[in-house]
Amino acid sequence: MDSRKMQVIGLCRFSYPALGGFQIEHETPEARAAFLYDSVRMQERFATFETLTLPPLRAQTDPDFTLLIVVGDAMPDLWLTRLLDLVEDMPQAVVVPRAPGRHRQVMREVINAARADTGQPSLQFRMDDDDAVACHFVERLREAAADLAPLIAKNRYVGIDFNQGFIARITPRGICAKPTTETLWTPALGVAVGPGASRGIMNFSHAKLSRIMPVVALPGEDMFIRGHNDFNDSRQKDGIKPVRLPPLDADGEAQFRTLFNIDADHVRRVMAQSATQG
Repeated sequence: MDSRKMQVIGLCRFSYPALGGFQIEHETPEARAAFLYDSVRMQERFATFETLTLPPLRAQTDPDFTLLIVVGDAMPDLWLTRLLDLVEDMPQAVVVPRAPGRHRQVMREVINAARADTGQPSLQFRMDDDDAVACHFVERLREAAADLAPLIAKNRYVGIDFNQGFIARITPRGICAKPTTETLWTPALGVAVGPGASRGIMNFSHAKLSRIMPVVALPGEDMFIRGHNDFNDSRQKDGIKPVRLPPLDADGEAQFRTLFNIDADHVRRVMAQSATQG
């Protein structure tokens, strides 16, 4: 088993109108699509994806990975073209259009179609379109898989949980954020999937992963950003309290540039432009 030869696959749903897979439900796929493709929401999604999610992926110290970006096959041309333009210079990114379908089934098909027959486990991770991972995430995921080689050899699935990072919100004034340590949050959570396994990381509830497979938590280094905004799926239910996030000072902004390749000045420019377009 050689972690250097393991295929690393990330999956991100970008406003995909799945049947299931959301905490807030809609009566029809059309109703969900109308919610997802609302202009104000999409401007915010693109601003976050451009300034928060993509910069650290572009700057990975190990660039040998695939990022599957799943979109609806009826995404309006305006948004699809914008997305394709945004990732045109990112060779790891593959935009995958899919018709509305059962969430877990569609995601399994998408990941399995991308898996190569290497005879090695694949290392899979998932992220929302407003999350981020550190610039050395892929490198550390491979290192962790090498350290856990005996465990991975004995199990079809093994979770690798980098559980330290930040909650952050982007605004026209910059980045607001605070540190956090959380178990089994989706960003920077990986799964080593055996070569003969039919399911992938999206086929399991991330919060219940440790009930299904061995999970190793790796604290002590900042590895993720969990995006926080008005359009988070988890923010759509009543009774959810807002998270207080202080603005980053100059040192905090420098830390985000170093760890995540995220530039607060870029955030301010894009957010100001997005506000005029919404």
